[in-house]
Amino acid sequence: MRAVAGPVLSLRHLLILLTAIGLLPLVLLGAWTIHGAGLYLEQEQERMMVGHARALSSAVDAELDATVAALSGIAKSPQLASGDLRAFHDTASRLSRPDWLGVVLSDATGRPLFRTMAPYGAPAARVADPASLHRAMEERRPMAGRVARGQGGRPAVPVRIPVTGPDGQPWVLTAVVQPDRFLDVITRQKIPPESVIAVMDGGGALVARSRDQERTVVGAPSASLVALMKSGGPEGVGATTALEGDDVISAYTTSPRYGWVVAVGAPSAGFGVGFFQRFAVYMLGAWVVLSACIALASWLSGRIVRRIESVQAGAAALGSARTVRVAPSRIKEIREMGQALEAAASRRAAQEEERSRLLASLEEALAQARQAGQAKDAFLAMLGHELRNPLSPILTSLDLMDLRNESGSQRERAVMRRQVTHLRRLVDDLLDVSRIASGKLAIETRPLNLAELARHAVAALPGEPIALEAPPEVWVVGDETRLVQVLGNLLSNAARFGSNDTRVTLAALDGEAVLGVSDNGAGMAPELLARVFEPFYQAPQPLARRTGGLGLGLAIVREIAQLHGGRVAAYSDGPGAGSRFEVILPLGAPSAASEPVPLAPAAPGRRILLVDDNEDAAAASALLLRHLGHAVRVAHSAAQARALALVEPPEVAILDIGLPDMDGYALAAALRADAGVPAAPAAGAALRLVALTGYGQQDDVARALAAGFDVHLTKPATIEALQDAVAPAGA
Repeated sequence: MRAVAGPVLSLRHLLILLTAIGLLPLVLLGAWTIHGAGLYLEQEQERMMVGHARALSSAVDAELDATVAALSGIAKSPQLASGDLRAFHDTASRLSRPDWLGVVLSDATGRPLFRTMAPYGAPAARVADPASLHRAMEERRPMAGRVARGQGGRPAVPVRIPVTGPDGQPWVLTAVVQPDRFLDVITRQKIPPESVIAVMDGGGALVARSRDQERTVVGAPSASLVALMKSGGPEGVGATTALEGDDVISAYTTSPRYGWVVAVGAPSAGFGVGFFQRFAVYMLGAWVVLSACIALASWLSGRIVRRIESVQAGAAALGSARTVRVAPSRIKEIREMGQALEAAASRRAAQEEERSRLLASLEEALAQARQAGQAKDAFLAMLGHELRNPLSPILTSLDLMDLRNESGSQRERAVMRRQVTHLRRLVDDLLDVSRIASGKLAIETRPLNLAELARHAVAALPGEPIALEAPPEVWVVGDETRLVQVLGNLLSNAARFGSNDTRVTLAALDGEAVLGVSDNGAGMAPELLARVFEPFYQAPQPLARRTGGLGLGLAIVREIAQLHGGRVAAYSDGPGAGSRFEVILPLGAPSAASEPVPLAPAAPGRRILLVDDNEDAAAASALLLRHLGHAVRVAHSAAQARALALVEPPEVAILDIGLPDMDGYALAAALRADAGVPAAPAAGAALRLVALTGYGQQDDVARALAAGFDVHLTKPATIEALQDAVAPAGA
């Protein structure tokens, strides 16, 4: 045989070469097709992102529309039409939504007529985003302003609608909305953690962002996103860099109604993945076809295909959580794949069963936790009620003895008053720490002179060795009652731990007010310093039990300071070296000077009906009120109270809430109805209702006022509180 020039190929290699040459055009055509499909997929992904941004923009518009609708409902109040702004202030406060910081009414010049964040008549505050206010005034249409931080440092968005005053003058009603409302819209989307969604106001500032909301709110988006929005018009898609430095593909759209922008970003790495997946699948198919051509074993390839289809069906069944059944095969690899799928199905079934069991256990644990929380709140409320009930007659009896000026028992009265005050503070601390745990401890802030507050607090303790160093004025924005509680708790702590040289200092340093309380008492070890602000944590028992305490005072001090945007710190050189506590608060602007309010004349004696099933408390309170010059009749049940009121209608009814035959809320309604009967001797006269009860939670106060009570007093009530409660309205 004549030799053939060139390399000699085996049949197997030749078939492989021929098959490759025959399949090459198909491979190239398929690759080009897959490439086109990948480009189309990217375009579809971009369209889906734009659609997502539009849907989110519609949701944001819906939230703004809901706010506008709520404002419109408030604006329909007859108090606005009649020009009764004080009543309209109360209506707006009551109808304000939970996610609003408040409602502001402004006149044509932009000057606020009132703000529900402050009492009616309070000095006007700085107007946030005056541009949107003037636009709403000029264009007479709803307007969503720009996000900004208020004087308290909290971010908010003004949503404004034009309204008409009683004489036709143009006014603007504004809802100050917290950005968290729009963050909820983003949260409901359940986006992947690597994606990012941002909502921006008409000025481009961030209102809500799915990442790092607290740090980025009111700030600007990334420079690349700003550039994309400037070049892309009202809607577009492009590559940007997130604030965290991640490369993302961003789609944004602009609301035509409010001018806000919603941007949706997805990782750049996710784009084009479909192309490579399809290309890999395609090459695998080409290799299978090539192998089948080389083997030329159609019968065997048919059997292999049938077994592969069985494995695919098993994989599909595994993905849909159905029973996996793979046909037996003599081919080792296919048999092992089937066995692996069946084993995976068994493991998945076991995991699903375990997850179901864990979810059931979790739901049961959550239900038990909720029940425990409700039981705790109910227990604390009842504990406060039961402790305050016996305190009330004790404090009232002390007030009577003080009014009688019985000099022989002056020392004993002072001891009893100190201990009653201490016990009352323990009850208040228990309820305050419950409010802290449930997030219900709230403050009402206004500009106040912290130096004047410190002077009054120190002067209220004349028997204590306390030195005060403070400038004439240090202004902060805070809750006067809570800040007095802070200083009182620190002074009480110093006295409890043996200080006989307590010093209070106040200074303004670097934009902050620093209030310090130092003592020469027992001091603290480093391990105590690290935990001194924890609830219920106390110093070693032999020391802490000198005057008692629950270990709550300093924890409440820290919570109140944090609610004011401040912080606390404790210092000590060790046991026996004394301690120093510092409360640091942001400085505020001084309040506008106001005219002193003239003292009201003493109220004349009034006809009072006192209703309390605790006979000791009722007797002591009646003696005190009679000593103050009032005509008092006492009832121990609701039926007895109604009978006495029909015989001689009272001017004031002081009611306990927990009565044996009818609760105080129902009795209040019954007395009001009885007082309106034409045959009553004092028909038409206003009946003043005062709730005097051991229930002192915020919900109890709100329920009493909603039931028609004019005043809510918590036992034990002071003599000053009783005098104010029974005084005529407006006195």
